[in-house]
Amino acid sequence: MRIEIHENGLPAAARDVRERVFIEEQGFQNELDEIDDTAVHILLYDGDRAVATCRIFPGEEKGTYLLGRLAVRREYRGKGIGSQMIRAAEDYVRAAGGETLCLHSQCRASGFYSRNGYTEYGEIGDEEGCPHIWMRKSLLRKG
Repeated sequence: MRIEIHENGLPAAARDVRERVFIEEQGFQNELDEIDDTAVHILLYDGDRAVATCRIFPGEEKGTYLLGRLAVRREYRGKGIGSQMIRAAEDYVRAAGGETLCLHSQCRASGFYSRNGYTEYGEIGDEEGCPHIWMRKSLLRKG
């Protein structure tokens, strides 16, 4: 398994993983957006096959970044790959000088993010009929 980081636009492999997971499996329609043009995209490959992706981009507050569109192909779930993607995103944000990583989790996935150190905040919102909750994690090293 290897990780690649892409800083100039949405790679075709990331688009493919996201379309399979979010559009075909979960029924979302508004999966691709203008943020894809400027976000950093992280891909995890098994050989030549992209099996997971996510994107990160600066938030409105200084030192804050947003993690989004974390997707893992169905047959690769339950193997720690999602957590590996989160760690790669956190490492990238730390290296860029970021202090906090936020995300808008599907409520059904919030337990996964909690296990990776994220805490919920704010109100539950709706995205295309799916409840979402904001979550965040401080990336400042303690001690």
